[in-house]
Amino acid sequence: MSIRYIQSLPRASAESLSDKVLRQVRREFGAEVEPFTLHLPVPELLAGVWMACRETLLAGSGRRDAKEVVAASVSALNRCPFCVDAHSIMLLESSGHDYSYLITGGKTALIDDPFLRETAAWASATRTPGSPILLKPPFSPEETPSFIGTALLFHYINRMVTILLGPSPLPFTSGLPKKVSMRMAAWFFSGAIRRMKEPGTSLDLLPEAPLPEEFSWARPSAPVAGAFARFSGAVECAGAMALSGEVRKTVNNAVEKWNGSDPGLDNGWCEEAISSLEVKDKPAGRLALLAALAPYRVNESTVHSFSADSPGDDRLISALAWSSFTAARRIGSWL
Repeated sequence: MSIRYIQSLPRASAESLSDKVLRQVRREFGAEVEPFTLHLPVPELLAGVWMACRETLLAGSGRRDAKEVVAASVSALNRCPFCVDAHSIMLLESSGHDYSYLITGGKTALIDDPFLRETAAWASATRTPGSPILLKPPFSPEETPSFIGTALLFHYINRMVTILLGPSPLPFTSGLPKKVSMRMAAWFFSGAIRRMKEPGTSLDLLPEAPLPEEFSWARPSAPVAGAFARFSGAVECAGAMALSGEVRKTVNNAVEKWNGSDPGLDNGWCEEAISSLEVKDKPAGRLALLAALAPYRVNESTVHSFSADSPGDDRLISALAWSSFTAARRIGSWL
Protein backbone atom coordinates (compact mmCIF):
# COMPACT_ATOMS: atom_id res chain seq x y z
CA MET A 1 0.00 0.00 0.00
CA SER A 2 1.35 3.42 -0.94
CA ILE A 3 1.60 6.20 1.62
CA ARG A 4 0.18 9.52 0.43
CA TYR A 5 2.50 12.51 0.07
CA ILE A 6 5.62 10.51 0.97
CA GLN A 7 8.19 10.42 -1.81
CA SER A 8 10.04 7.30 -0.66
CA LEU A 9 10.47 5.41 2.59
CA PRO A 10 14.10 4.96 3.62
CA ARG A 11 15.48 1.45 3.95
CA ALA A 12 16.34 0.37 7.48
CA SER A 13 20.05 -0.47 7.45
CA ALA A 14 21.25 -3.36 9.63
CA GLU A 15 21.41 -2.53 13.34
CA SER A 16 20.03 0.98 12.79
CA LEU A 17 17.31 2.23 15.15
CA SER A 18 14.69 1.57 12.46
CA ASP A 19 15.95 -1.97 11.95
CA LYS A 20 15.78 -2.70 15.68
CA VAL A 21 12.23 -1.37 15.84
CA LEU A 22 11.01 -3.25 12.78
CA ARG A 23 12.43 -6.53 14.07
CA GLN A 24 10.36 -6.10 17.24
CA VAL A 25 7.30 -5.11 15.20
CA ARG A 26 7.53 -8.23 13.01
CA ARG A 27 8.00 -10.53 15.98
CA GLU A 28 5.42 -9.10 18.38
CA PHE A 29 2.84 -7.36 16.19
CA GLY A 30 3.03 -9.84 13.34
CA ALA A 31 3.96 -7.69 10.33
CA GLU A 32 5.45 -4.34 9.29
CA VAL A 33 2.12 -2.56 8.93
CA GLU A 34 1.77 0.92 7.46
CA PRO A 35 0.67 2.80 10.62
CA PHE A 36 4.17 2.03 11.92
CA THR A 37 6.21 2.20 8.71
CA LEU A 38 4.85 5.60 7.69
CA HIS A 39 7.06 6.94 10.51
CA LEU A 40 10.26 5.61 8.87
CA PRO A 41 11.41 9.08 7.69
CA VAL A 42 11.95 9.90 11.40
CA PRO A 43 13.32 6.80 13.18
CA GLU A 44 12.80 8.28 16.67
CA LEU A 45 9.09 8.68 15.94
CA LEU A 46 8.93 5.11 14.65
CA ALA A 47 10.50 3.92 17.90
CA GLY A 48 8.21 6.11 20.00
CA VAL A 49 4.94 5.03 18.43
CA TRP A 50 6.01 1.38 18.54
CA MET A 51 6.88 1.43 22.23
CA ALA A 52 3.65 3.30 23.07
CA CYS A 53 1.73 0.57 21.24
CA ARG A 54 3.71 -2.34 22.61
CA GLU A 55 3.67 -1.32 26.26
CA THR A 56 -0.09 -0.60 26.30
CA LEU A 57 -2.02 -2.63 23.72
CA LEU A 58 0.35 -5.60 23.45
CA ALA A 59 2.21 -6.05 26.74
CA GLY A 60 0.24 -3.90 29.19
CA SER A 61 -2.08 -5.26 31.84
CA GLY A 62 -5.68 -6.06 30.99
CA ARG A 63 -7.44 -8.27 28.45
CA ARG A 64 -6.07 -7.96 24.92
CA ASP A 65 -9.56 -8.24 23.42
CA ALA A 66 -10.79 -5.35 25.59
CA LYS A 67 -7.90 -3.14 24.51
CA GLU A 68 -8.64 -4.04 20.88
CA VAL A 69 -12.22 -2.89 21.57
CA VAL A 70 -10.75 0.44 22.70
CA ALA A 71 -8.63 0.67 19.55
CA ALA A 72 -11.55 -0.11 17.23
CA SER A 73 -14.06 2.08 19.12
CA VAL A 74 -11.76 5.11 19.23
CA SER A 75 -11.08 4.61 15.52
CA ALA A 76 -14.83 4.53 14.80
CA LEU A 77 -15.26 7.68 16.89
CA ASN A 78 -12.59 9.39 14.75
CA ARG A 79 -14.03 7.98 11.52
CA CYS A 80 -10.85 6.10 10.62
CA PRO A 81 -12.07 3.02 8.70
CA PHE A 82 -8.52 1.73 8.13
CA CYS A 83 -7.88 1.41 11.87
CA VAL A 84 -11.40 0.09 12.56
CA ASP A 85 -10.79 -2.75 10.10
CA ALA A 86 -7.24 -3.41 11.31
CA HIS A 87 -8.25 -3.72 14.95
CA SER A 88 -11.50 -5.52 14.27
CA ILE A 89 -9.22 -8.19 12.79
CA MET A 90 -7.18 -8.27 15.99
CA LEU A 91 -10.38 -8.27 18.06
CA LEU A 92 -11.76 -11.17 16.04
CA GLU A 93 -8.69 -13.27 16.78
CA SER A 94 -8.33 -12.28 20.44
CA SER A 95 -12.04 -12.62 21.34
CA GLY A 96 -13.33 -15.15 18.80
CA HIS A 97 -16.11 -12.75 17.75
CA ASP A 98 -16.60 -10.29 14.91
CA TYR A 99 -17.86 -7.11 16.56
CA SER A 100 -16.94 -4.84 13.65
CA TYR A 101 -20.51 -4.25 12.47
CA LEU A 102 -21.62 -3.29 16.00
CA ILE A 103 -18.70 -0.90 16.46
CA THR A 104 -19.06 0.81 13.09
CA GLY A 105 -22.85 0.89 13.37
CA GLY A 106 -22.90 2.55 16.78
CA LYS A 107 -24.52 -0.53 18.31
CA THR A 108 -21.93 -1.45 20.92
CA ALA A 109 -24.74 -1.79 23.49
CA LEU A 110 -25.47 -5.12 21.75
CA ILE A 111 -22.02 -6.58 22.47
CA ASP A 112 -22.76 -9.71 24.49
CA ASP A 113 -19.68 -9.64 26.75
CA PRO A 114 -20.48 -7.14 29.59
CA PHE A 115 -16.87 -6.00 30.08
CA LEU A 116 -16.30 -5.49 26.36
CA ARG A 117 -19.62 -3.64 26.11
CA GLU A 118 -18.70 -1.26 28.95
CA THR A 119 -15.19 -0.80 27.58
CA ALA A 120 -16.58 0.15 24.16
CA ALA A 121 -18.87 2.71 25.81
CA TRP A 122 -15.91 4.20 27.70
CA ALA A 123 -13.77 4.41 24.56
CA SER A 124 -16.63 6.02 22.63
CA ALA A 125 -16.85 8.75 25.30
CA THR A 126 -13.19 9.76 25.18
CA ARG A 127 -13.98 12.85 23.10
CA THR A 128 -16.75 13.92 25.48
CA PRO A 129 -15.12 15.65 28.45
CA GLY A 130 -17.29 15.44 31.55
CA SER A 131 -19.04 12.25 30.47
CA PRO A 132 -19.99 10.28 33.62
CA ILE A 133 -18.50 7.07 32.23
CA LEU A 134 -15.06 8.71 32.13
CA LEU A 135 -15.27 9.16 35.90
CA LYS A 136 -16.12 5.49 36.46
CA PRO A 137 -14.21 3.45 33.85
CA PRO A 138 -14.87 -0.30 33.67
CA PHE A 139 -11.23 -1.35 34.12
CA SER A 140 -9.27 -1.62 37.36
CA PRO A 141 -6.79 1.00 38.68
CA GLU A 142 -3.93 -1.36 37.81
CA GLU A 143 -5.17 -1.55 34.22
CA THR A 144 -5.71 2.20 33.85
CA PRO A 145 -2.34 3.02 32.24
CA SER A 146 -2.80 0.34 29.57
CA PHE A 147 -6.36 1.35 28.68
CA ILE A 148 -5.88 5.12 28.69
CA GLY A 149 -2.58 4.65 26.87
CA THR A 150 -4.28 2.55 24.19
CA ALA A 151 -7.01 5.17 23.74
CA LEU A 152 -4.54 8.05 23.39
CA LEU A 153 -2.34 6.03 21.06
CA PHE A 154 -5.26 5.59 18.67
CA HIS A 155 -6.37 9.20 18.89
CA TYR A 156 -2.84 9.86 17.61
CA ILE A 157 -2.61 7.07 15.03
CA ASN A 158 -6.09 7.72 13.60
CA ARG A 159 -5.00 11.21 12.59
CA MET A 160 -1.82 10.03 10.91
CA VAL A 161 -3.62 7.21 9.11
CA THR A 162 -6.54 9.38 7.97
CA ILE A 163 -4.11 11.78 6.30
CA LEU A 164 -1.59 9.32 4.88
CA LEU A 165 -3.26 5.95 4.21
CA GLY A 166 -6.23 4.51 2.33
CA PRO A 167 -9.64 3.36 3.59
CA SER A 168 -8.73 -0.20 4.65
CA PRO A 169 -5.82 -2.62 4.99
CA LEU A 170 -8.09 -5.30 3.48
CA PRO A 171 -8.46 -5.99 -0.26
CA PHE A 172 -12.28 -5.92 0.08
CA THR A 173 -14.34 -3.36 1.98
CA SER A 174 -17.78 -4.98 2.21
CA GLY A 175 -19.84 -8.15 2.04
CA LEU A 176 -18.72 -11.76 2.18
CA PRO A 177 -15.29 -11.08 0.60
CA LYS A 178 -14.50 -8.71 3.46
CA LYS A 179 -15.62 -11.27 6.08
CA VAL A 180 -13.45 -13.94 4.51
CA SER A 181 -10.42 -11.65 4.26
CA MET A 182 -10.89 -10.58 7.89
CA ARG A 183 -10.80 -14.19 9.06
CA MET A 184 -7.73 -14.93 6.95
CA ALA A 185 -5.97 -11.87 8.38
CA ALA A 186 -6.98 -12.85 11.92
CA TRP A 187 -5.40 -16.27 11.37
CA PHE A 188 -2.25 -14.61 10.00
CA PHE A 189 -1.80 -12.47 13.13
CA SER A 190 -2.82 -15.19 15.59
CA GLY A 191 0.71 -16.31 16.42
CA ALA A 192 1.86 -12.80 17.31
CA ILE A 193 -1.31 -12.07 19.31
CA ARG A 194 -0.85 -15.17 21.46
CA ARG A 195 2.90 -14.77 21.98
CA MET A 196 3.77 -13.79 25.56
CA LYS A 197 5.29 -10.31 25.80
CA GLU A 198 7.38 -9.13 28.72
CA PRO A 199 6.54 -5.52 29.66
CA GLY A 200 9.25 -2.92 29.22
CA THR A 201 11.55 -4.62 26.73
CA SER A 202 11.08 -1.90 24.10
CA LEU A 203 12.22 0.95 26.33
CA ASP A 204 15.91 0.71 25.47
CA LEU A 205 15.12 1.86 21.92
CA LEU A 206 15.15 5.50 23.07
CA PRO A 207 16.91 7.26 25.96
CA GLU A 208 15.04 8.08 29.16
CA ALA A 209 12.93 11.23 29.17
CA PRO A 210 10.83 13.06 31.78
CA LEU A 211 7.12 12.21 31.88
CA PRO A 212 5.00 15.32 31.16
CA GLU A 213 2.48 16.07 33.91
CA GLU A 214 -0.52 15.47 31.66
CA PHE A 215 0.56 11.83 31.40
CA SER A 216 0.45 11.32 35.17
CA TRP A 217 -2.20 8.58 34.61
CA ALA A 218 0.69 6.42 33.32
CA ARG A 219 2.81 6.55 36.50
CA PRO A 220 1.40 3.38 38.11
CA SER A 221 2.98 1.40 35.25
CA ALA A 222 6.72 2.00 34.78
CA PRO A 223 6.72 0.50 31.23
CA VAL A 224 3.75 2.61 30.06
CA ALA A 225 5.12 5.75 31.72
CA GLY A 226 8.53 5.13 30.19
CA ALA A 227 7.05 4.58 26.74
CA PHE A 228 4.95 7.75 26.76
CA ALA A 229 7.76 9.84 28.23
CA ARG A 230 10.08 8.75 25.43
CA PHE A 231 7.43 9.08 22.72
CA SER A 232 6.52 12.56 23.95
CA GLY A 233 10.16 13.59 23.91
CA ALA A 234 10.61 12.33 20.35
CA VAL A 235 7.47 14.14 19.23
CA GLU A 236 8.56 17.44 20.77
CA CYS A 237 11.97 17.22 19.09
CA ALA A 238 10.30 16.46 15.76
CA GLY A 239 7.87 19.34 16.17
CA ALA A 240 10.65 21.80 16.95
CA MET A 241 12.45 20.70 13.79
CA ALA A 242 9.43 21.02 11.49
CA LEU A 243 7.34 23.85 12.94
CA SER A 244 8.28 27.30 14.21
CA GLY A 245 7.67 28.26 17.81
CA GLU A 246 4.88 30.62 16.75
CA VAL A 247 3.08 27.89 14.82
CA ARG A 248 3.30 25.50 17.75
CA LYS A 249 2.08 28.18 20.14
CA THR A 250 -0.89 28.98 17.87
CA VAL A 251 -1.87 25.33 17.55
CA ASN A 252 -1.45 24.71 21.27
CA ASN A 253 -3.72 27.66 22.05
CA ALA A 254 -6.42 26.43 19.67
CA VAL A 255 -6.25 22.83 20.90
CA GLU A 256 -6.37 23.98 24.53
CA LYS A 257 -9.83 25.49 23.79
CA TRP A 258 -11.06 22.38 21.94
CA ASN A 259 -13.82 20.37 23.63
CA GLY A 260 -13.63 17.25 21.47
CA SER A 261 -16.34 18.25 19.01
CA ASP A 262 -15.93 18.42 15.24
CA PRO A 263 -15.11 21.93 13.95
CA GLY A 264 -17.51 23.85 11.73
CA LEU A 265 -18.42 22.78 8.22
CA ASP A 266 -15.96 25.21 6.62
CA ASN A 267 -12.38 26.10 7.47
CA GLY A 268 -13.20 29.56 8.79
CA TRP A 269 -12.30 28.51 12.34
CA CYS A 270 -8.87 27.42 11.12
CA GLU A 271 -8.18 30.59 9.15
CA GLU A 272 -9.22 32.69 12.14
CA ALA A 273 -6.93 30.73 14.46
CA ILE A 274 -3.88 31.24 12.22
CA SER A 275 -4.69 34.84 11.26
CA SER A 276 -2.03 36.28 13.57
CA LEU A 277 0.76 34.20 12.02
CA GLU A 278 3.13 35.71 9.50
CA VAL A 279 2.35 34.85 5.89
CA LYS A 280 5.33 32.49 5.68
CA ASP A 281 4.06 30.50 8.67
CA LYS A 282 0.44 30.15 7.61
CA PRO A 283 0.81 27.00 5.44
CA ALA A 284 2.48 25.21 8.36
CA GLY A 285 -0.11 26.53 10.81
CA ARG A 286 -2.96 25.41 8.56
CA LEU A 287 -1.54 21.91 8.11
CA ALA A 288 -0.82 21.49 11.82
CA LEU A 289 -4.20 22.74 13.01
CA LEU A 290 -6.17 20.66 10.52
CA ALA A 291 -4.12 17.57 11.38
CA ALA A 292 -4.93 18.06 15.07
CA LEU A 293 -8.63 18.87 14.86
CA ALA A 294 -9.90 17.93 11.38
CA PRO A 295 -7.44 15.48 9.75
CA TYR A 296 -9.95 14.41 7.11
CA ARG A 297 -9.66 17.94 5.65
CA VAL A 298 -5.93 17.74 5.00
CA ASN A 299 -5.58 17.44 1.23
CA GLU A 300 -2.95 17.63 -1.47
CA SER A 301 -3.11 21.42 -1.56
CA THR A 302 -2.59 21.68 2.20
CA VAL A 303 0.43 19.38 2.09
CA HIS A 304 2.01 20.94 -1.00
CA SER A 305 1.69 24.45 0.46
CA PHE A 306 3.54 23.27 3.56
CA SER A 307 6.19 21.33 1.62
CA ALA A 308 6.93 24.24 -0.72
CA ASP A 309 8.74 25.99 2.14
CA SER A 310 9.53 22.89 4.25
CA PRO A 311 10.55 20.14 1.82
CA GLY A 312 11.31 16.62 2.91
CA ASP A 313 9.36 13.60 4.10
CA ASP A 314 10.93 13.94 7.55
CA ARG A 315 9.52 17.44 8.00
CA LEU A 316 6.05 16.42 6.86
CA ILE A 317 5.91 13.37 9.15
CA SER A 318 7.30 15.44 12.02
CA ALA A 319 4.71 18.19 11.58
CA LEU A 320 1.84 15.71 11.35
CA ALA A 321 3.09 13.68 14.32
CA TRP A 322 3.47 16.72 16.56
CA SER A 323 0.00 17.98 15.63
CA SER A 324 -1.67 14.60 16.08
CA PHE A 325 0.04 14.04 19.42
CA THR A 326 -0.99 17.51 20.60
CA ALA A 327 -4.65 16.57 20.07
CA ALA A 328 -4.12 13.25 21.88
CA ARG A 329 -2.52 15.06 24.83
CA ARG A 330 -5.57 17.30 25.07
CA ILE A 331 -7.87 14.29 25.13
CA GLY A 332 -5.71 12.76 27.86
CA SER A 333 -6.29 15.82 30.02
CA TRP A 334 -9.96 14.95 30.43
CA LEU A 335 -9.51 11.20 30.90
